[in-house]
Amino acid sequence: MDAAQYRVTRLAKYFQRGPTTVRALDGVDLEIGAGEFVALEGPSGSGKTTLLQLLGALDRPSAGDIQFEGRDLARLPDRELARLRLSSFGFVFQQFNLIPTLTALENVEAKLAPTGAEDVRGRAQRMLEEVGLGERADHLPPHLSGGEQQRVAIARALSVEPRVVLADEPTGNLDTKTGGEIVDLLAGLAAEHGSTVIVATHDATLAARAPRRLALRDGRLAGVAAVV
Repeated sequence: MDAAQYRVTRLAKYFQRGPTTVRALDGVDLEIGAGEFVALEGPSGSGKTTLLQLLGALDRPSAGDIQFEGRDLARLPDRELARLRLSSFGFVFQQFNLIPTLTALENVEAKLAPTGAEDVRGRAQRMLEEVGLGERADHLPPHLSGGEQQRVAIARALSVEPRVVLADEPTGNLDTKTGGEIVDLLAGLAAEHGSTVIVATHDATLAARAPRRLALRDGRLAGVAAVV
C-alpha cells in the first residue's frame, strides 16, 4: 500500500430521531492509501454512505478523527472544505445528478468552470472522449441512456483531476452488465489519472471487482477482504 492518504480513527456519526440516537457510524478505524481502489460493501443502513460523505468532506463527524493527507477534515473551516470538494474530490452518485437542461459537454464544463482551469471546453470534450461519449457531447441527459449518463458523471468527476473519486451506489440505476462496465471504466480511468477510488455498494458482485473490500454492518467495519 502507498503512504496513507486517509487515516480514520474512532470515527462516529450520530443522528437524533426523536428520543432515539441513531449511530450511523460507531467507532470506525481505517487507512486508505493513495491510488487504492476500495469498495465499501454493506446493506442499506450499514453506514457506507455516511462514511463516504465524511471522506468527501460533505459532512462533519460527531466524534473521532478523519485525516486526509495529514489534515483533519473535522476541524478545517468551511471555506477550506469547499475548496477541497471543488478541486480534490470527484463525486459520482446513483442518480447521476446531471443538469437536465445542459448538454453532456456543458455538464462537464459546469464542474470545471469554478476551478479557473484553462481551455474548459477543450478539457471537457477530451474527458467525454475518454469515457466514449465524444460524439454525444451535444446531447441532453434525457436523450442519453442510464449508462451514458453515468459516463458523463464520471467524466465530470475526473475533469478536475481529483485526488479522490467517491462513488455512492454508482450502478444502482443500471442493469448488471452496464453496472460492471461502469465500475471497470471508473477504475481504469481513475488509475490513469492517479486518483484513489472509493465506491459504496450493496452489490457483492460489483464489490468483488475492487482489489480491497471493506464490509460495513451497523456502522462498524465488520471485515476486510482482499480479492486476489
